[in-house]
Amino acid sequence: MATISAVSSAAGNVADLQLHCRAIAERARSAAIDLAGVPGDKKAACLRAAAAAIRADVAEILAANKLDLAAAPGFGLTAAAVDRLTLDAKRVEGIAAGVEAVALLPDPVGELIEESTQPSGLVIRKVRVPLGVVFFIYESRPNVTADAAAVALAAGNAIILRGGKEAAHSSARIVASMRRAIAAAGLPPDCVQLVDTADREAVGAFLTMDDLIDIVIPRGGETLIRRVCAEARMPVLKHFTGNCHVYVDRAADLVMAKAITINAKCQRMGVCNAAESLLVHRDVAERFLPDISAALGEHAVEIVGDAATRRLVPAVGTATEADFATEYLGPKISVAVVDSVDAAIDHINRYGSRHTDSIITADQAAADRFVARVDTAVVMVNASTRFNDGGEMGLGAEIGISTDKLHARGPCGTRELTTYKYVVLGTGQTRS
Repeated sequence: MATISAVSSAAGNVADLQLHCRAIAERARSAAIDLAGVPGDKKAACLRAAAAAIRADVAEILAANKLDLAAAPGFGLTAAAVDRLTLDAKRVEGIAAGVEAVALLPDPVGELIEESTQPSGLVIRKVRVPLGVVFFIYESRPNVTADAAAVALAAGNAIILRGGKEAAHSSARIVASMRRAIAAAGLPPDCVQLVDTADREAVGAFLTMDDLIDIVIPRGGETLIRRVCAEARMPVLKHFTGNCHVYVDRAADLVMAKAITINAKCQRMGVCNAAESLLVHRDVAERFLPDISAALGEHAVEIVGDAATRRLVPAVGTATEADFATEYLGPKISVAVVDSVDAAIDHINRYGSRHTDSIITADQAAADRFVARVDTAVVMVNASTRFNDGGEMGLGAEIGISTDKLHARGPCGTRELTTYKYVVLGTGQTRS
């Protein structure tokens, strides 16, 4: 593939850019057709080889990452964004292990979903098949490059990767390692392509190609996602913000609640499944809030709260309506005291982003009511929101966490990158 700088120069006008992007999409379509019939064991072997290539190329990947980190100040990245961008040997090993984890998953392609025999004698089979070509637009996280490529390939899809410019060197080097392994395995290397121009108009060009691209997955800021939804001519799998909640019920074990809240908020703050809001039942607020506020303070987390919270912990700042609806991705959390589990549910359904919400309680009826009524992709009971992750939920690496309802919701792994077709088997039947 051409270098980013070379292609940016070549795509100096709109016509050239359109032709360049269309050529990428056409190669992806051809690769998807070839990949659709590849057996699962061969795809798994290819992914294991890709993981080995990433490990073998760790020095080159880290050198590329240093170029991205050197440029980070010029992009005005926050501390959380720099953390997501940064690679070291341990994180590169994690990337390789994530690719290997996908290789261990059962192949979803060819799965028989349903079968029936009609009065005519026709056998009707509903069979899982790849989506085809995926256009994936994502933030500046190099690990996501490998995760998305692995998940797409395992599900028999070709993927066009459009990562953030801040991680351009890291992503390009990871893709080079993976494509080398794909080619060596005898699979079409164009099933994984990185968009090699920084021109923002390239996104708009791809969004018009519904004849070649089957689905687009935007993963980043809300402005990007709304733009994609407005311009895309193909279906969009949306990954909106992660305003995740922890609700501490009146029947909560407060030691457990403290541990879960600290983990959900502080284990890694700059990720979409980190907690951004804490709700506490009024009956336990006087015992819980001073303790959890002090614990959050030890992690340098700024707390803003409602009036009831501020009465119990005077040092807490004042929370606005916007605070309760904000995904901070950093050391800040909003807190509110609620009168009941229903009040917690109403708060989450009003301010939340349908991503991940957790209840801490020993009351099964309260847990059941919360699970049934909270409108969220993943609901946790007595567990940290940080477990909403493909690897932690047994899906291997994920391509995103969908806050949508169709066709996939929650962590999107290999199965979520498939659709189905009907296969009808006859013995010469004709319709009268």
